[in-house]
Amino acid sequence: MEQETHKGMKSYTCNYCEKSFRYLSKRKQHERTHTGERPYICKHCKKSFSQLSHCRQHERTHAGEKPYTCKHCKKSFSQLSHCREHARTHTGEKPYTCKYCKKSFSQLSLCRRHERTHTREKPYTCKHCKKSFTNSSVCKQHERTHTGEKPYTCKHCEKSFTQISHCRRHERTH
Repeated sequence: MEQETHKGMKSYTCNYCEKSFRYLSKRKQHERTHTGERPYICKHCKKSFSQLSHCRQHERTHAGEKPYTCKHCKKSFSQLSHCREHARTHTGEKPYTCKYCKKSFSQLSLCRRHERTHTREKPYTCKHCKKSFTNSSVCKQHERTHTGEKPYTCKHCEKSFTQISHCRRHERTH
């Protein structure tokens, strides 16, 4: 929905929640968090993404590209944001603060997820049964109970799992 703001600038409101955006492209990008649409496909493994930039960053993992290096321990990363987040494990920096209880976080996504414990917002909805969740990864895990998808495969025996943690735990038994 398009609206005029008080300064004459256009504002685009999400069709699923009350969040507003200055640009239509940003609203469309945001709405994918509600719809689950993932139109960008990795050319190597067919994994899908809601944003083109995320797909391109992922494709670097197939090429083994890790151009960003932690200045503290020399660990390399394919994404600058992951390198910065990792560096905070050395510095203890927590630049993101909950606006409700002032608890601090090293990552913005963790802060936003925590804030939902105060607001009880559940912006991620299962495509199959409409159950709502506070974070997207839990919603995706839940959706696999409907689809039977098991995207994580043991590198030793080909057994498949719905969650990567279950796969890694199984791999340790070999």
